Amino acid sequence: MMYSLIALAAIFTAACAQMLLKQGARQGYKPWWRQYLNPWVVSGYGIMFATMVVNIWCMHSGLELKALSVLESTSYLFVPLLSLLLFKERMTPSKLCAIAIIIAGVIVFFL
Repeated sequence: MMYSLIALAAIFTAACAQMLLKQGARQGYKPWWRQYLNPWVVSGYGIMFATMVVNIWCMHSGLELKALSVLESTSYLFVPLLSLLLFKERMTPSKLCAIAIIIAGVIVFFL
């Protein structure tokens, strides 16, 4: 259970890293290569790398791959919510329905 919570925290952190990548993409740096080497993007990928290491550690410590795969689907909840809060992206009824189905699937898996 503890490793599931750690993995879930890492998944949320990876979703936050995606927000950094989005912010970096919105900057519009010149020349073109700076778009990929700006602080937002570099830190986003650095955080994603760290969360990958945490996920590997959780699997090494006893978290099953199938459980981690199901937990990873919660990123489909975290990313839209964070993008709504931070970037004011739209949340359509179909997205809300899809998120509800994903949450239901995660709950059913762990029952």
